[in-house]
Amino acid sequence: MPVTTRRLQDLTIDDHTLTVPLVWGDPDDGRTIDVHAAVVAREGGEDLPYLVFLQGGPGHEAPRPFHAPAAPSWLDAALQHYRVVMLDQRGTGLSTPVGDADLERGTEALAEHITHLRADSIVRDAEAVRQELGADTWSVLGQSFGGFTSLSYLSTDAASLAQVYITGGLSAVGRHPDDVYALTYDKMREASERYYRRFPAHRDAVRRIVDLAAEGALVLPGGEVVSVSRARSIGSLLGSNDGWQTLWSLLELPPHTNAFRHDLAAAMPYDARNPLYYVFHESSYADGFATNWSAERTEPDDFRADPTLLTGEHVHREWLDTVPGLQPWRDVTLALADHQWPRVYDEAVIAASGARGATAVYVNDVYVPFEFAMETSRLIPGVTPWITSEHEHNGLRAGDVLSRLIDIAHGRAVR
Repeated sequence: MPVTTRRLQDLTIDDHTLTVPLVWGDPDDGRTIDVHAAVVAREGGEDLPYLVFLQGGPGHEAPRPFHAPAAPSWLDAALQHYRVVMLDQRGTGLSTPVGDADLERGTEALAEHITHLRADSIVRDAEAVRQELGADTWSVLGQSFGGFTSLSYLSTDAASLAQVYITGGLSAVGRHPDDVYALTYDKMREASERYYRRFPAHRDAVRRIVDLAAEGALVLPGGEVVSVSRARSIGSLLGSNDGWQTLWSLLELPPHTNAFRHDLAAAMPYDARNPLYYVFHESSYADGFATNWSAERTEPDDFRADPTLLTGEHVHREWLDTVPGLQPWRDVTLALADHQWPRVYDEAVIAASGARGATAVYVNDVYVPFEFAMETSRLIPGVTPWITSEHEHNGLRAGDVLSRLIDIAHGRAVR
């Protein structure tokens, strides 16, 4: 495995690149991809055990490590106890990334390739990296989709994990994606109404924006004619600790201004930088099912009637026609929506894993519903849940969450 070493301030970063099968478990399929992992150590921490970080998404690479100030914000807390392995999940970052150039392969070939980028394959990649590092075991920190991947890890290779830390990532296990998306609408209804109670004038501001979108009068700097469903997706901001501030600032701007159009473009989820995030987002909840545009199919009647009810990570197929950066991905995305995804979790194996650690479960999480998170938590009683309303889905970025979980896992703090 080629390794290069670099120094950034007081951090030593070893960049590893490993060639692995595209299709794990099929020796007759000779296709390979590269997987990149950056191993980060602080001065004096070169012999600490490893903690592999699994990023949220799907379709996002691991953050790049820096120091003074620490980036990501939780890095210092992790480096007190571990060397941190920043793994670019397959298809992202430096791990044979999937992008617009891959569209030349054709719809069928590219869609088939993407079916091999899921959590179960990421786990196999992680195991290959662990073995190359010579570690008998390591610990895992999974944020959001990274937590989903950690659950897949517990379904196949729990013996490799010393401690399991999950933040906002206890996915529903064995449930149909419709169950999940129906409940996320309930969460977004609560979040929308909570926001309007604080800022009642902004309901009219959202109504004006939606009306402009319905008229085709909201055009972004990149040429996108914003649809009603895209305008409402600014509700995704309510899933983060400080996202309400971004939403408030946006809604204070006159819609005809350059400032509004640029800020609206930045505020909406799903763009062309990481097309995978949109293209197979719903597959992250497909534990043995085809998704078939689950978020669209489960939209409640009151959301259809009241466009001021904002949405979160709910994807819409019309964006394949209205978002310029997603238009080239139309056929691939439609094909994946019909794909029958295999299971990625095994309840019995997870329950028998003996996993130890701690997890942050956010009461007001609009992306990963609290009710299903607690249902999954009961499968892993050795992974102690810290149930909190102090943070939203991105609480890990607050910096103190990981320290709290490490203390809980090692008996130094109570829940």
